[in-house]
Amino acid sequence: MDDSEEDGQLDICRVCRCEGTSDKPLYYPCVCTGSIKYVHQDCLVQWLKYSRKEYCELCKHRFSFTPIYSPDMPNRLPIKDIVSGLVTSMARAVRYWFHYTLVAFAWLGVVPLTACRIYRCLFTGSVSSLLTLPLDMLSTENLASDCFQGCLVVTCTLCAFISLVWLREQILHGGGPEWFEQLGHVNNGQRNVGLGGAGVNNLNRIGGLVGGLDGNVAANQNAPQEVVEHAVAENEGAREAIEEVIDDGNNANNVAAQDDNNWNPIEWDRAAEELTWERLLGLDGSLVFLEHVFWVVSLNTLFILVFAFCPFHIGHFVLVGAKLDEMVVASHFEGLVTTLTGYLIIAVSLLVIYTLCSLTRARRAQKIFGLCYVVVKVKLLVVMEIGVFPLVCGWWLDICSLSMFDATLKDRESSFLSSPGTSMFIHWLVGMVYVFYFASFILLTREVLRPGVLWFLRNLNDPEFNPIQEMIHLCVFRHFRRFIASVVIFGSAVLLMLWLPIKVIRLIFPGFLPYRVVVSSEAPVSELSLELLLLQVVLPSLLEAGHTRAMLKKLVEGWSKAMAWLLDLRSYLIGDVSLDGVDSASIVDSNEPHNEADPRLNNPPPAAQDIGDGLGAAHQAMLQGGGPTGFQPYKRPSFFPARIIALVFLMCLTFFFASTISLVLPVFLGRQLMWLWVGDTKIHELYTAGCGLYICWLCLRVSTVIAGWYLQGWTIIKAKLKLWGLLMIKSLMMAVVLLVIIPLLLGLLFDVIIVAPMRVPLDQSPIFFPWQDWALGVLHMKILTAVVMMGPQWWLKRAIERVYNDGMRNLNMRFIMVEICLPVSTCLGLALAVPYVIAYSIVPALGVSFETQTLVVRRIYPFVLSMIVCTAMLMFQIRQFRRLYNHIKDDKYLVGQRLVNYIHHATSQDKNHHVDTTS
Repeated sequence: MDDSEEDGQLDICRVCRCEGTSDKPLYYPCVCTGSIKYVHQDCLVQWLKYSRKEYCELCKHRFSFTPIYSPDMPNRLPIKDIVSGLVTSMARAVRYWFHYTLVAFAWLGVVPLTACRIYRCLFTGSVSSLLTLPLDMLSTENLASDCFQGCLVVTCTLCAFISLVWLREQILHGGGPEWFEQLGHVNNGQRNVGLGGAGVNNLNRIGGLVGGLDGNVAANQNAPQEVVEHAVAENEGAREAIEEVIDDGNNANNVAAQDDNNWNPIEWDRAAEELTWERLLGLDGSLVFLEHVFWVVSLNTLFILVFAFCPFHIGHFVLVGAKLDEMVVASHFEGLVTTLTGYLIIAVSLLVIYTLCSLTRARRAQKIFGLCYVVVKVKLLVVMEIGVFPLVCGWWLDICSLSMFDATLKDRESSFLSSPGTSMFIHWLVGMVYVFYFASFILLTREVLRPGVLWFLRNLNDPEFNPIQEMIHLCVFRHFRRFIASVVIFGSAVLLMLWLPIKVIRLIFPGFLPYRVVVSSEAPVSELSLELLLLQVVLPSLLEAGHTRAMLKKLVEGWSKAMAWLLDLRSYLIGDVSLDGVDSASIVDSNEPHNEADPRLNNPPPAAQDIGDGLGAAHQAMLQGGGPTGFQPYKRPSFFPARIIALVFLMCLTFFFASTISLVLPVFLGRQLMWLWVGDTKIHELYTAGCGLYICWLCLRVSTVIAGWYLQGWTIIKAKLKLWGLLMIKSLMMAVVLLVIIPLLLGLLFDVIIVAPMRVPLDQSPIFFPWQDWALGVLHMKILTAVVMMGPQWWLKRAIERVYNDGMRNLNMRFIMVEICLPVSTCLGLALAVPYVIAYSIVPALGVSFETQTLVVRRIYPFVLSMIVCTAMLMFQIRQFRRLYNHIKDDKYLVGQRLVNYIHHATSQDKNHHVDTTS
């Protein structure tokens, strides 16, 4: 008996709260009971469409529907219906294929091809190229290379368009430069004052009324009471008239502002809602994307003409006129240098035109040319910050490290002349890596030192730091001065931490340098294997699980505290010294230079006594928003400049010794380890340095762990040693299987299936190298693990997720060995052993010839893999045919669906899942 019948209540739908009828009966489709047990089918379908789920949100039971077919449906579909459905599906597939082919041809063929050939036509510099442009568009020569180059051109123009839109948003939200904002205020003032004849008449009326009001008050100061009351009434009427005139003027201003703001008749928001990526690219099945292709080609041509053609030819004319064209050609980057020169000339020209417009008071033209100047200035500054500065750092690093690799400037010059683009890209990439790690170290140092110590370096973690806003607001001279300061700081750091240690190492250890960067051909291990070992084992341990940043932070913190104790600068460096009871004359709270990263810091807020007290003072201070932020007062000791000089000297000395040790110790340890392994054979220093770094990290990690245990006492040390010893034994046992056996089996399987049949002829015997197979197996295991984790849920993915969630300290050895190691190694072992047994035991017993036996031995592994793939494809096609069969049957005979009631079984499992939600 149901719960509702026992309680004497009527059954109602949990969605609409209505009873069941003959045409809309109630169903109980899930495990829930009580007042939410029943539901109408229509209500449930509507709710499932809204929630986009197929199961109950309370009991997690999946709803099921049974199909209702027409009474005249046969038991089996006739061949005619199957063939017609198959033809319909094939026609739909062909239509989709044709449409998507057209989309791919338009976006991957027409757009890049037209971009490349229009670009080439414009930069050819001849009239004949313009006349033959239509024929060049239809030419079939060099289609692949032109499409690839066109994709680069389209990418550049798209990035230029996005950067322009983003820069416009930056200017709108953050404001423009000070002179640009002043120009906008002048225009607003002129618009408010210059309201035409009506505005002048209103001002005259206001002046007359105010004059009459003052006259009435002055004339009736000594008059009787009745006269005074009459004058006051007249004055009230005058005030109402003034307010009416002012309201008329404000309404006129509002109407004018609305007319200015509502100039665009197109509803952009609605258009943006209707336009999606599928509709834009043509993936929705419509042909509207052809119009988008036309507009993309047109805008691409316009951007090439405006942002590439014009600057290039302007720069070319200037360089030819200055007779510098030969020097530019010698740089091997003629196009880039010429274009940047053109942009520089355009920026200067825009600045001159802006000045002339300001003299002639052409406000609208002045605003347009000023905005264009801001855009060109930001573009040039971005090129300088992101392109030139890392390139300078990369070349300076290379020059300072020449003796470390026994190279000369002649070698670098020859490599640059042989491949200029590759050389410049490598140096730029090295410079970017250097700048990134330098900035990361500065950020880490800020976390340790007192806020305000590094006032001369920009804080990249500051939420108010916006480099684009700085490029917009600050003048070019300040950017150039900051660029020179950055070059000096970064270049001095390279001299201190690279060039000087190399000189000292060559002087003290004459045979240690240069580093060997060429692998000997006699090495028993290949370069590929060592590279895979470095990338897959050493570096992930150092970067991911090594806690390198935490260790480096501890070192910086310890050094800072030591220097603070030695020089009595703890209040200045650390800032954890209380200033209570300290003489106010020795406390520094705001006399450090302001940070140039924030242009507002040059205008400190007024003092509290100037503003006043209370809420008004707080409000005014909030509106001011200036003053140095992120600064903590400190105590200035005696002989403070001398202490700071000593601190800088000790810091340089520390950097020098740290860099020297980093250049010597890892490579020395790695060379000794490699010597024990391969003898006197020369190994690439990248791998010796990687092995040495791994050893250094292990020693440092173990020492820090033991130091942490030592502070807790011997009882904790014994417990920790027992725990970690047991963990190490478990890890070693599992590592033998997970990191040795399974990668070796996987590498051997890949070798016999792919590598050996492709590289070794049938008349030769393949030779297997277990070390290389193991290294390839490590790489393949990582790739397959990533694929498994991204794929659907199955037993291997669930097992790996459980091990990952348990963590290193809660390793379940039995679970890992039984659920992961045993099944995977068994499958790989059977995949290697079964074909081997068939080829060497069963086939010779059949009495076939030796050539046939050799063919079977060499081709059985690819044959088995092909059979497995074909079987999987056949099962997939069978499953697809069943889906097609059901789809045809549903299209022809399905009339509806009926919700299936959940049948409760009196089992303990159902009772555990039973959800009683009676209200």
